[in-house]
Amino acid sequence: MNYDISTILSQELDWWNLQKQRINARKERVYFRDREVWWVHLGLNIGFEMNGKGIEHLRPVIVLKKYNMYSFLALPLSTSSKTNNYRISVGIIDGKNATANLSQIRNIDSKRLAKRICELDLIIFDEIKKKASEANFN
Repeated sequence: MNYDISTILSQELDWWNLQKQRINARKERVYFRDREVWWVHLGLNIGFEMNGKGIEHLRPVIVLKKYNMYSFLALPLSTSSKTNNYRISVGIIDGKNATANLSQIRNIDSKRLAKRICELDLIIFDEIKKKASEANFN
């Protein structure tokens, strides 16, 4: 079979757009707070932005800062073992070694929250916030 990558990508983007419309139509909001790790519908993104995985385009994120019931500052996680100044280990999350990608911090609407995974230890969370601030603002 001959697959055209642009056709496949276009179909994936169409599917994600339908999912995004469904997510946006949600009326209910879930309760969440700082330090929690959640599966989030991160979606398909552009260039070097982190995507979600699987049919629901999910990725775990740390809630760094809850602004209100509608949005929060999120730090996406990865299972990649690559190390550099923008990646730090956060330990085992949902049964896998997780790394926070400090260059991928972004604001996220709480409608994207799918499922709570855990709450980070306060000492680990404070260290992550400190390193995220240093990596992005120093």
